[in-house]
Amino acid sequence: MPVHDALPLARTTVDPDAVARTDPGLLDRLAGDPSTRVALLQRDLLATTEGGLDLRRPDELPSDAWTAGAAVYLGRDDEHAYLALTLPDRLGEERDLDGVPVVEDARLVDLAAGLRLRHLRDIGDTLTDRDAGLATTAVAVAAWHARHPRCPRCGEPTEVIDAGWVRRCTADESLHYPRTDPAVIMAVTDVHDRLLLGHAAHWPERRFSTLAGYVEPGEAIEVAVAREVKEEVGLDVADVEFVASQPWPFPASLMLGFRAVLSDQAEEATVDGVEITAARFFTRPELARDVEQGDVLLPMRSSIARSLIEDWYGGPLQARA
Repeated sequence: MPVHDALPLARTTVDPDAVARTDPGLLDRLAGDPSTRVALLQRDLLATTEGGLDLRRPDELPSDAWTAGAAVYLGRDDEHAYLALTLPDRLGEERDLDGVPVVEDARLVDLAAGLRLRHLRDIGDTLTDRDAGLATTAVAVAAWHARHPRCPRCGEPTEVIDAGWVRRCTADESLHYPRTDPAVIMAVTDVHDRLLLGHAAHWPERRFSTLAGYVEPGEAIEVAVAREVKEEVGLDVADVEFVASQPWPFPASLMLGFRAVLSDQAEEATVDGVEITAARFFTRPELARDVEQGDVLLPMRSSIARSLIEDWYGGPLQARA
């Protein structure tokens, strides 16, 4: 299957319905509609069930859950409108002088305590198309809100408007929108069609993946591919082919996937020793053997890196159980 047909976090069936976001009464109306479904987050984790996202009706949530700025409109399909609701980080931990939890509604603490929280990176590939789109958007927008409480122009607090999609400065009224950082990620092969994988300094032992890096200001994405390969492993890229893209909201990346073929003059990789501490070329039988034996640990299945690797390999790679 071509890599772009099934990128886990690029899937969605929900209409973002962006034109509705400017309706000032939208969130209140949806919060009172029993057909609305609400995805819950706490920190950077999603509330889940065994079958996917733990989507709640608004009337299943305590009133204190609907704090200002915590809700984001995710869109709608033929059955429901969808909201994301971010719960406070440390429910029940803050206490007053008598030791009583500082929460008006104890049901909010009970709600958070009963959630099955999972990271999107760990479950993205197992979600349905609908839930994958909802979860990825919810995590991305929640991460933006968490990191941008103040105006980047003057430093004053911002307020949330447009159903969670805009922050407005309370001092100069400038508007600020969610941002995405483009990053390139590439399946690099040599003239013998061997795949080059690298080990990053901060990864666990035996973890190998495709090379990647952020696009710099003023740089074309194809140029970024060649620059990153040269910086990290000292090799020259002769050809670059765009494959597909996938959001990676940890906290705000868009991964632009490529195939990159090295120059026929390319020799062995020379790692930079800072970002990349090891790099190896693999034939298909070598990679399959090392993965099966546990000598190479591949990236998680929700990542575009895993999709690029298995696209080159020609199918799924399985480690020994």
